Amino acid sequence: MSQKSVAVVGAGIAGLASAIRLANQGLDVHLFERNSYTGGKMTVYEQDGFRFDAGPSLFTLPELVDELFKLSGKNPRDYFNYTKHHTACRYYWSNGKSISLTVDQSENLHNIERVFGSKQARSAKEYFNHSKEKYELTAPYFLEKSLHRKSTFSNREVLKVIRKIPSLGIFRSLNALNGRYFESPELVQLFNRYATYNGSNPYRTPGIMQMINHLEHGIGTYLPIGGMHEIAKSLTKLAKEVGVNIHLNTPVNKVCVRDRRFHSLLINEEYIEFDSVLLNSDVHHTYAHLMEDKVPRPKRTLAQKPSTSALIFYWGIQQTFEQLDLHNIFFSKDYKQEFDSIESNDGFWLDPTIYVNISSKLEKNDAPEGCENWFVMVNVPPNTGQDWTVIREKTKASIIERLSHELKVNLEELIVTERVLDPVLIEKYTSSAGGALYGTSSDNQLSAFLRHPNKKLGQFSGLYFCGGSAHPGGGIPLCLHSAKLAADWCIEDLLKETKPRDVFESLKSV
Repeated sequence: MSQKSVAVVGAGIAGLASAIRLANQGLDVHLFERNSYTGGKMTVYEQDGFRFDAGPSLFTLPELVDELFKLSGKNPRDYFNYTKHHTACRYYWSNGKSISLTVDQSENLHNIERVFGSKQARSAKEYFNHSKEKYELTAPYFLEKSLHRKSTFSNREVLKVIRKIPSLGIFRSLNALNGRYFESPELVQLFNRYATYNGSNPYRTPGIMQMINHLEHGIGTYLPIGGMHEIAKSLTKLAKEVGVNIHLNTPVNKVCVRDRRFHSLLINEEYIEFDSVLLNSDVHHTYAHLMEDKVPRPKRTLAQKPSTSALIFYWGIQQTFEQLDLHNIFFSKDYKQEFDSIESNDGFWLDPTIYVNISSKLEKNDAPEGCENWFVMVNVPPNTGQDWTVIREKTKASIIERLSHELKVNLEELIVTERVLDPVLIEKYTSSAGGALYGTSSDNQLSAFLRHPNKKLGQFSGLYFCGGSAHPGGGIPLCLHSAKLAADWCIEDLLKETKPRDVFESLKSV
């Protein structure tokens, strides 16, 4: 019996992870990437002595990365190391209030009591406990399992969770839920921000998103030694060692169907056959550009509202700021109006919430001595034709004005190097529709059930999906869950088959 073959399209973190899982099952795995590097959004910029992680900056659940090395019979610490960071985030409001939240719940309650009073601290304790309960109740079933397989719902424990859905806050918004806990508008705003972890609107996303708080403040935040890009680098090294054939600078033109099965890729005007195809690509881009016309489109999934995008300034700052930490948030005065502006697709809001990540706080080589590398991000709508040149300039001016006031400096004079990433460039580099960071948003109660399944269901077989626009969603942990679900489904289906296809020999020329 010849070795079965799988093509993985897209070398983002989910593509790398799924390829590693497939190769560990003895499959002939070929990973195709249109860019000259692996990692997708998880890439790096180096400029004028500064190093910037270009994409994800928050790392949680590192054991999901470790699992891939252990699965391959490797010691994760020989490839990849990380540290747990005590301070999860520092928060600032324009009224002068500020607070640090950490991975220590008793310390958090003390800080909340000091800034907002004992009543709010008691509410926070209840909130943290409920966040943990929701996470532990739902994650094993709604994040770690497919919602598109009958076997998931034949589990009695899943049925128990489903019966509890009304009590999980799914029928009220995250903002409404947070308002039931906190009288302080600042604390409501602070916990509303967890909607943005998957590009959603806290005034629309269901209250079950409260559980994301537990990831950051309950389980903890980490930073890979060497920066976030080390995750992609270490997984790329592992993929090669377990036998994954990585083809960079190799865009896929079409995913082709024959006899109701996805059986080949069109690359450089050549058809290359595989037993199965696994896509780590944005589903909107996939159906618009990679699928043949005869393949039915999942209309309900594609009709979902896209997630937010981002406008990111990478600034080399010629000064250090002891009052700032690794993760910092400067909240807008009117969060509701900020999200209304995003939903209107304007792209510019005069007073945006500003996220500042400074990896040189921990990685001293990321900036020259006496300097810091600032990753400065605001949420914006995906690209629909807005004038991003104008938006970039206006937003930059607003950010500089706000941070100069907060930090009591002339920030513009301290910027010695700059690079900018907007939704147009995000789409260009990652093929994500409109530059949406997380595929679709979670702005309604059924969002979790409307993400693209990890397998193409219906009359065609042999095609699987992973990544931020497939179930269970965007962000590093969910993408790694997605990779496992898609790879496991692919492996299961291949094991059922008795007549594998031979790999087309012309692959060697790609």
